[in-house]
Amino acid sequence: MDNWTPFPWTVNPRFDGAHLQQQWDRLHTGDAEPWPERADVLEAWVLFHNGEFQRAAHAGLALGDVGMNVANKATCIYANYLEPREHARQQLLLEAAARAEALQKREPNNAGAWYWQAYAMARYSQCISVAKALTQGLGVKIRQALETTIALAPRHADAHLALAGYHAEVIDKVGALVGGMTHGASKDVGLALYQKALALNPDSAVTLSEYANGLIMLGGHKRMDEARHLQDRAAAVQPLDAMEQLYVASVRLVLEG
Repeated sequence: MDNWTPFPWTVNPRFDGAHLQQQWDRLHTGDAEPWPERADVLEAWVLFHNGEFQRAAHAGLALGDVGMNVANKATCIYANYLEPREHARQQLLLEAAARAEALQKREPNNAGAWYWQAYAMARYSQCISVAKALTQGLGVKIRQALETTIALAPRHADAHLALAGYHAEVIDKVGALVGGMTHGASKDVGLALYQKALALNPDSAVTLSEYANGLIMLGGHKRMDEARHLQDRAAAVQPLDAMEQLYVASVRLVLEG
């Protein structure tokens, strides 16, 4: 594995196990990841929240199945926000998706295994173009994985958000008629899922910004003011950990552009 691009900022205060326990519910409302009972798994999560993504991924992989969710999350977040090389980004996402899919077979009730497969494939689809991904059948896999995630973890806010994004992106790329008939996409279902995600995790920069993007894709100029309000709220969030810092920085960059 090549050396990954370092996280460009410092998380302050840095996390240790005790500090992470205090903030766990706030940081993991989105992915519904349960508190790790094992010290070695906890240490991998500490690395992740401090922005040491490569070390977190290595640590998680070394632990086997019990560390797979943290390894895949570290890989996906790094690939999406920090990896500058397109081929390497795609490869990392495909590797995470494959690991998650393999974990599903061993632990079919592990919501994270389904979610991180869907997340990795969705980001990979954006790399190669959503339209191309749909022709390869990736859309069906993403939708089914997210639906399974929600069935296993009904309060998984990020799964609701990602499934809403599926409906929005399909309609945005191929239209409501083809999207509905061929890919099961629905504007009303997408909007309802965004609203559910917001209800589950209302103060998350991820939720606010992704909901804003979805409103633009599904509602166009009619929802632009509402979308901008959500983006402004996302940009005003004070990030707690490395992932939130990356996300808030990306939102602020969009608003400045």
